[in-house]
Amino acid sequence: MSIQAVHNEALLLAAAAKGDEKAFAALFHAYYNQLGEFVYRIVDSRDLAADIVQDVFTKIWLMRGELPLLDSFTGYLFVLTRNYTYNCLKKIARDRRREELYAEMTIRTMPGPVDNEYLSLLERAVAQLPAQQQQVYMLSRLKGLKHKEIAALLGLSTETVRKYAKLAIRSVTRFMRAHAAVLLLLTLKNHS
Repeated sequence: MSIQAVHNEALLLAAAAKGDEKAFAALFHAYYNQLGEFVYRIVDSRDLAADIVQDVFTKIWLMRGELPLLDSFTGYLFVLTRNYTYNCLKKIARDRRREELYAEMTIRTMPGPVDNEYLSLLERAVAQLPAQQQQVYMLSRLKGLKHKEIAALLGLSTETVRKYAKLAIRSVTRFMRAHAAVLLLLTLKNHS
């Protein structure tokens, strides 16, 4: 992808380097849409793309004193945005995998009689979710469907499914952690 430079970029960079917020805002507005579209093609989420572009510009503001030293601001902007985007995706993948591992480990480490208690608690956690979050959670976790498949099945956007899945996982995890003491007591009782 090639980022189109603005005609007065050098002047804006020099002014922003000196702390001129209006010049920095002009740079932000000049490049925001181009970067947003670039990031969106990678992450397939308008909200995440907007967050990433804002974070990139926050980093640029923090190192604004070095802006006039750059040979190619647009090249720097592209590389910084690309790297930040990939790092965000890696973090999201790590977090998602960590949550999945936590859930798997919890299920595997429960002794026999507690399995039923755990599953009952999990059912209660899922039951307290809003209806569409329940559907997304069940289709994702129990049926193993991908977000795009769930979106097509439920007539929702992939972004909405992703949002519902994230909210559902957080809510279920919070519920299970809040009730973990009950499971621990049952485990201890069954082992004594």
